[in-house]
Amino acid sequence: MSAAPSPGESARRDALVQMYHVSKSYLPGTFALRDVTLEVAKGEFVFLTGPSGAGKTTLLKLLFAAEKPSEGQIILRGRNIARLRDSAIPGLRRRIGVVFQDFKLLANRTVEENVAVTLEVLGRPPREVRRRVFALLKQVGLQHRRHHFPLSLSGGEQQRVALARALAGEPELLLADEPTGNLDPELTLEIMDLIAHASVRGTTVIVATHDLPTVDRYGKRTLHLEAGRIKEDRAAVGVRP
Repeated sequence: MSAAPSPGESARRDALVQMYHVSKSYLPGTFALRDVTLEVAKGEFVFLTGPSGAGKTTLLKLLFAAEKPSEGQIILRGRNIARLRDSAIPGLRRRIGVVFQDFKLLANRTVEENVAVTLEVLGRPPREVRRRVFALLKQVGLQHRRHHFPLSLSGGEQQRVALARALAGEPELLLADEPTGNLDPELTLEIMDLIAHASVRGTTVIVATHDLPTVDRYGKRTLHLEAGRIKEDRAAVGVRP
């Protein structure tokens, strides 16, 4: 792991994410994350691994400001998000795509409408929204399901809708929490290939997963967490793009 500059220094030109001595405590005397320092470059693909309770989900939540650190600094795109006012958080999130473990699709909206939400929030024109949504659903193989509601879809289909929604705004940063946790091996590869393709196009990607065979298959940089600390930072080996 490369040495990170101090919080007082300007962000490295190629760094999208920087964390300095970040800790997160939910209860006194216990830590979900403890003294985490790391950098993630623009366009980099990073896996987070580790046992349940290691701090993977907490780290992702800190990056899209669902939680604030108890200690330390988090710099995203040159901004210290640990100090953001609540009113500034929606603006930050417009450049971040998130794939949640439980999908978080809107049950009363169609597949098409779920994917369109991100673009509508960004204020894109209706014609562009329709074109972009159809293209994304075609990319994930669900254009024929665009008028269906989420509860009529399989788990794998819901996951693909969630990924399409996360990618809709062409985010600078894509965060995925166990995106293949409930999928069979074939669907796992489909979802991971879509995520890897986003990285190739320049999106910075951070994926939390227990799926070590998939981690090995893609050969990307891997951060292994245990008890809230980074125990290993393994460099990419270039197995796959």
